[in-house]
Amino acid sequence: MQQPSEPTCELLVAQYGAPILSQAARPFDLPAKREAAELAAEMLFSSIQRIGQVHSFAKGIGLAAPQIGIGWAAAAVQPPGHDSLTIVLLNPRVTASSQDTDEQYEGCLSFFDVRGLVPRPLTITVETTALDGTTVTTMYERGLARLVAHEIDHLDGLLYTARMRPGVDPIPVEEYRQSGRSWACGS
Repeated sequence: MQQPSEPTCELLVAQYGAPILSQAARPFDLPAKREAAELAAEMLFSSIQRIGQVHSFAKGIGLAAPQIGIGWAAAAVQPPGHDSLTIVLLNPRVTASSQDTDEQYEGCLSFFDVRGLVPRPLTITVETTALDGTTVTTMYERGLARLVAHEIDHLDGLLYTARMRPGVDPIPVEEYRQSGRSWACGS
């Protein structure tokens, strides 16, 4: 029987234990590294499209450059129900987060055979760098905040398991019963 992660591995997504996943990504010096940032974004778009042909993601999808072997601080997030909208994050960092949190199951393309309950703020403010070098500040809420925070963690060398409460372990994807549904209250 094929594990859920096998198609993900075949799509060249770095898997748990790969050294690049535990390393902090290098920030882009923009606009000087504009071409490298554009290439990273293009590779993230292409990878998300290929992954979307193999897996469906009712809660959206995100991918960080280290997951596809690129050590730069770039990530892409596609909100649920918006196949034509992809948010690119260059040099993202959370600058503020709400005190209000919720705990929801998360999965990860690099850790695909399990799901884990992860507490996250309901709202985060993120600073990114535009290709011209200017700083852009954006606020994300609920499920989109969760997706963005998850990808920023990847750029810091963290998997979602580092955010789980002590004593709470991931569960096998087969036991995860909410697959295919949007996040419930607080999502």
